[in-house]
Amino acid sequence: MRTLRPLRVEAARPAARARRALLARERVVHLRAVRLDAAWPLPALLVWALCWGVDLAATAALRQPVLAALVAGALGAALSLAGATPWRRLFVGAGFPLSLAVSGAGTALPSWVWLLPLGLLALLYPLRAWRDAPLFPTPADALRGLSQGVPLAAKAAVLDGGCGLGNALVELRREYPQAAIEGIEWSWPLWLLAALRCRFARVRRGDLWSADWSRYALVYLFQRPESMARAAAKAAHELQPGAWLASLEFEIAALLPQLVLEGRDGRRVWLYRAPFRSVA
Repeated sequence: MRTLRPLRVEAARPAARARRALLARERVVHLRAVRLDAAWPLPALLVWALCWGVDLAATAALRQPVLAALVAGALGAALSLAGATPWRRLFVGAGFPLSLAVSGAGTALPSWVWLLPLGLLALLYPLRAWRDAPLFPTPADALRGLSQGVPLAAKAAVLDGGCGLGNALVELRREYPQAAIEGIEWSWPLWLLAALRCRFARVRRGDLWSADWSRYALVYLFQRPESMARAAAKAAHELQPGAWLASLEFEIAALLPQLVLEGRDGRRVWLYRAPFRSVA
């Protein structure tokens, strides 16, 4: 059972001041984009490639394949500590040992076979979308109770930015059966599957960051921590007064939320209403 936790109401700051603060924060975030988790999963691929290079070089120099593998594995484990989340640290650290194990078992396969998983990844998760969240669907009932805390008028426009396979579209439809629900997805296979699955919604292929958010009463996101400053700046610039920005799991550190929905599983939905209130 989800509960609504209202937060302390403060006088809203001028929208222009909030926008300037958010844009300044976004610039700082972009300057810090050199972190290991800046363009996931590219950092993981780079670490795996570096480990393989160290392994090959150490094997040639030391003539000790086991020692070389240990050195390369230790390097990958050390670099994994810079990951933003436990899952990313696990992927970075375990990538080289797993690929080393698989390579020994798959030497009889033709080399072109190993291009198939890479091609499938590029198809489902294009390079342009690497700065957005990977395919982590919105869990069932994650948005239950949203319509109680954020009531919307009939036919209000609701957007799921980066809708993936359409899980959040189903949740939004249950909460707002009379709303005009839309989804946008860059990956064309995911877009096609979501459009076929969610006939009740208007699902289009496109870039959520290039789309105009100004006509939506609510924009829902399940992105990444690194994306939230960018989302806040875009929402502050485009959302009309009274419109809502909803984020599953990841809060916007620079803003004060109007509401937070808490579930039994510990997941939170952070809700911000334009004009936004700055923390500072």
